[in-house]
Amino acid sequence: MTKTRKIGLALGSGSARGWSHIGVIQGLREEGIPIDIVCGTSIGSVVGGALAAGTLDQLDEWVRDLSWSDVIGFMDIMFPRSGFIEGEKIINFFRKNFADPDIENLSMPFAAVATDLMSGREIWLKKGSLMNAVRASISMPGIFAPFKQGGQWLVDGGLVNPVPVSLCRAMGADIVIAVNLNSGLIGKRKARKNSRQKPVPEKKETTGKLREQLTSYLNSTIEKGKSFIPAGFVSANADRNPSIFEVMATSTDIMQDRITRQRLAGDPPDLLISPRLAHIGLLEFNRADETIQEGWHALELMLPLLRDMAW
Repeated sequence: MTKTRKIGLALGSGSARGWSHIGVIQGLREEGIPIDIVCGTSIGSVVGGALAAGTLDQLDEWVRDLSWSDVIGFMDIMFPRSGFIEGEKIINFFRKNFADPDIENLSMPFAAVATDLMSGREIWLKKGSLMNAVRASISMPGIFAPFKQGGQWLVDGGLVNPVPVSLCRAMGADIVIAVNLNSGLIGKRKARKNSRQKPVPEKKETTGKLREQLTSYLNSTIEKGKSFIPAGFVSANADRNPSIFEVMATSTDIMQDRITRQRLAGDPPDLLISPRLAHIGLLEFNRADETIQEGWHALELMLPLLRDMAW
């Protein structure tokens, strides 16, 4: 393939559904399509940052081994002030085990989207610590505490730009391939798929009585099909009220679905990839295998258009 124009990859928000970005990128690599620019919102900034830093394969290997207990272990849960989770534990893990270069020193142009909590302005993070940019971009209101940078309190970029097509274009992309994780979430939740993950061995280390109790409770909750965000959202005439996590997550889904449609209508990408991920719950980061596979599958459906594009 002789490429004459710059290709930008816009990776959208979607919490645990974001591991499908890995599958999309792997499929693009297999097709021999090099990415020149990558931009990400929320979980898209995690995967996009790993791609730009050259640690995507390492991230892929790590997420496939995540168990639910591991996910709980990264939650530095605090008494609710501005969010249930402080967020420093997971970011410090990434700093130590992956990479935290300055964004301007990455081998590939990269930027993340965040939202200024006070003004509501869209903030493009293109300089400074990669992990600080990621931490700001993933700060889902109510779940993660906001991130303070300079004089600004920053929260999830999905509030203003769930799929950062406009940012890719502003950074010089001639062709934008976008991945939308918010498609088909509202009113179309699929039946929960059977997980293809191998059984997770019990861990020998002791993490404290409180954490063990919390892990045990949440594991039993998932076994009953009542994870933080169930596959089928409880209807209005159900016997029980929706939980606080169901309310927060489904409200976020509704908001991001509407914003995504408006932003993509105003600035459509050249190719839109939409993995079908309604069966993946908000915090089910332990279901990476099937989520990555769905990313591959969504890309495969678009290959005829992709191959027909003039690069």
